[in-house]
Amino acid sequence: MTDAPMTIREMCAAFDVTPRTLRFYETKELLTPERVGQRRLYGKRDRARLTLILRGKRFGLSLEDIRQLLDLYARDSVNEAQMRRACELGRARLAQMQAQRAELDEAIAELTTELAWGEGQLARLARAAE
Repeated sequence: MTDAPMTIREMCAAFDVTPRTLRFYETKELLTPERVGQRRLYGKRDRARLTLILRGKRFGLSLEDIRQLLDLYARDSVNEAQMRRACELGRARLAQMQAQRAELDEAIAELTTELAWGEGQLARLARAAE
């Protein structure tokens, strides 16, 4: 990606988001594009922030958690506070995801067993009908 400012259309294409999404993040003060007349121009900082926002959303973080991380980044040039908070949020989210996966694995195993039983019953009924 270039360092040149991008229009809303270019941002949407580059990040596979809608204009509505970008405007939403702008109203939440997560992005602050430069205004030139009616146009929004997104600089390098906004592109970096959008990358982090989308990554945070993919990991299941709330917008408030994402905002806190972005705010920490703006205040701490070393980024130590941001890294600590990101690790804390990441560990918590990973634990949640692992618990969800365990529940899903259990549900899959149970459904597999029930389907095998049901298909066996159907096969037995089909043989009896012959």
